[in-house]
Amino acid sequence: MSSLVDRVKRALTSDDRVDAEQLTERLQALQRFLRVTDPYLPDGDLVAAHTLVERAGGRLALSQDHTVVALAGSTGSGKSSLFNALARLKLSPVGVRRPTTGVAHACVWGPLEPANRLLDWIGVLPRQRFIRESALDGDDEAALRGLVLLDLPDFDSVEQSHRVEVDRLLGLVDQVVWVVDPQKYGDRVLHNAYLRQFRSLTDVTVVVLNQADRLSTTDTELVLTDLKRLLEEDGLTGVPTLATSAKQPGMLTELRESLEKTVAERQAALRRLAGDLDSVSDQLAATIGPPAAEDEVDRATVRQLTDALAGSAGVPAVVEATEGAYRHRAIANTGWPLIRGVRKLRPDPLKRLHLDTEGVAPFFADDEEAAAPVPRTSVPEPDAAQKSAVGLSVRAVADRAAAPIPDIWAPALNAAARSRLGDLPDALDRAVAKTDLGMSRKPFWWTFVGLLQWLLTIAAVAGLGWLLAGYVVRLLGLPELDYPMVGVVPLPTLLLVGGLLLGLLLAALLRPIVNAGARRARHRAEQRLRQSVTEVGREHVVAPVREVLNAYAQARESLTVVRSE
Repeated sequence: MSSLVDRVKRALTSDDRVDAEQLTERLQALQRFLRVTDPYLPDGDLVAAHTLVERAGGRLALSQDHTVVALAGSTGSGKSSLFNALARLKLSPVGVRRPTTGVAHACVWGPLEPANRLLDWIGVLPRQRFIRESALDGDDEAALRGLVLLDLPDFDSVEQSHRVEVDRLLGLVDQVVWVVDPQKYGDRVLHNAYLRQFRSLTDVTVVVLNQADRLSTTDTELVLTDLKRLLEEDGLTGVPTLATSAKQPGMLTELRESLEKTVAERQAALRRLAGDLDSVSDQLAATIGPPAAEDEVDRATVRQLTDALAGSAGVPAVVEATEGAYRHRAIANTGWPLIRGVRKLRPDPLKRLHLDTEGVAPFFADDEEAAAPVPRTSVPEPDAAQKSAVGLSVRAVADRAAAPIPDIWAPALNAAARSRLGDLPDALDRAVAKTDLGMSRKPFWWTFVGLLQWLLTIAAVAGLGWLLAGYVVRLLGLPELDYPMVGVVPLPTLLLVGGLLLGLLLAALLRPIVNAGARRARHRAEQRLRQSVTEVGREHVVAPVREVLNAYAQARESLTVVRSE
């Protein structure tokens, strides 16, 4: 047998050692993954990852100088006898009746006190803890210093609580030695429920064929060959497969050397965590797809959403009212002064909708005025078709965002898209009310034309007054007024007729200009309203969806680190 010093040197220079820093980075990446995915993915898909993070944190905080190895097996496999033989003490009860014991026994090579915190965390009762320190002066026992050997309950116990305890302990130990016997080494429960679950833990799994002393050398080789075949089918290719016997100390040599190597390496805990990380990351791989060409809400989808929200917000009615208001105000400012009063008696289309166009603060202003409460408008309420269009467009945003990523994210994206639907009506109404429709300032030419119309009207009134004065003079028998002539037309007549005709002509000439201005005002208002509505859609629908997509991107990045080796 090699000396202890040689075995330690070989263990410390092994090429397959787990880098503790890299393992820590992978665990931290898994924590980041859970932090960003917890709000969005089903809890059931994250249980194993949460369990691993919690267990890894607990194990790494405890003694790194101890290696916890569990002997697991079925009733009659002889694992308790093997436990006693390795400890060279009678510590665990041996029997063939089921169940023999429902609690784990622990044997610690070295002082018990440093291992107590670790055993408390594992859950081994104090009265079931034993120490193998009396013989540590010998070379054989000193090589196992730091070993914590557990004898687990039978995994096939008739007591359900025993099986639950086995499953719990198997998730906490650093290495598992599966003890099988020649009669039940092919047991379906052993392979399906347990061994296949350890396919990612081949570095910390050992299988021993116990009670090999009952077989001939030839039969032992045959059974070991068949056992290795079954293990390969379980995905455990290459795990150490040893023949042992508790009754013949010489048949424990290979197992003891394996344990000594494990203890010397001080790597079992790290390898177990690394294997669990591999297993968990493989399970989580289904939640993260390959990098997509586009995992974003595209412009066409946002435009569809804007169309639906604009209809629901009454944008068509507002732009039509804006066009009418422009025409109404233009005629009121540039028409005949004699009929302006009549025009002003008609209600302004925008004011009829309770849209204040005087001094409107920008919809996205940051000052207190913009944030102040805004009176509700009188824009028509959306009908059933418009509400349905909004719902379909919101769903389209979620569906488009979910298209390039795994389906498991679809419910989260749909929920995010609909998370603020209840706030949309008020937000849209406020957006319409706060949008500057470009109607607050009067065009300069309105003032100029209005003054011109006043001048023409004054001229017509002056001419009329002059003619009436001449008529009155004639009625009174006074000398007739001598009207200045313009050609053959008296000046008063020219002023009256010219003022009236030029006023009518000016109004007629301005009508196409007013109509063109009204159309421009309509287009400008529609653009500004759609911009406001688009921002509402981005804030209330697209932004929550992008939060989920951002979480997905962070999760993909974190999982890439978890899966790196």
